[in-house]
Amino acid sequence: MGKDVIVACDFSSAQATFDFLDKFTEEKPFVKIGMELYYAEGPSIVREIKKRGHKIFLDLKLHDIPNTVKKAMAVLSKLDVDMTNLHAAGTIDMMKAAVEGLTREDGTRPILIAVTQLTSTSEERMQKELLINSSINDTIVQYAKNAKEAGLDGVVCSPLEAGMVKEGCGSSFLTVTPGVRFADGDVGDQVRVTTPAKAKEIGSDYIVVGRPITAADDPVAAYRRCVEEFVG
Repeated sequence: MGKDVIVACDFSSAQATFDFLDKFTEEKPFVKIGMELYYAEGPSIVREIKKRGHKIFLDLKLHDIPNTVKKAMAVLSKLDVDMTNLHAAGTIDMMKAAVEGLTREDGTRPILIAVTQLTSTSEERMQKELLINSSINDTIVQYAKNAKEAGLDGVVCSPLEAGMVKEGCGSSFLTVTPGVRFADGDVGDQVRVTTPAKAKEIGSDYIVVGRPITAADDPVAAYRRCVEEFVG
């Protein structure tokens, strides 16, 4: 499985999404559909983008009792997405149930990854508000180990934690890393950020890139630069 750049299509409508994707006449970028777009347009947006030949990461971060997550994943598996996710905080049982629900009758399933800690959560907030007394790094590695034990393929983590996750879970355990910006770009509201080249060096398997591509004057050129720096 090679490295890939996933473009975060954080648009509020199908029209805005297709206007963006229509700019790509040669490539078919791997796209991420998040809550905003999915809740606005429903499953039809997934089917339409899939029909256009794109791989899809459906980023809905499920977190509920095991049986509910299992049933929801069974529905999502029929959408033929390539990757989806849940919150590791939902426990090993919930993650195991998700794998079960996501696996189709023929034994295939999308890549399933777990969110360890959101990149907006600081160690101070985690300890003060969530009453988790361990360090954020220890928590992220433990959540990743739980995900691996449950049979998941990898985790979403900031690029700064990808190396630790690989150390704790093995090199084949996938790391999907948001918070990627060009060295000469604006960091926006992300705190834990890195560049595509640095993410490659750290060992990220997939990088998720939003505004540096979607808000660029020339999104196709920005995408190509990202691929060049990360994939080579």
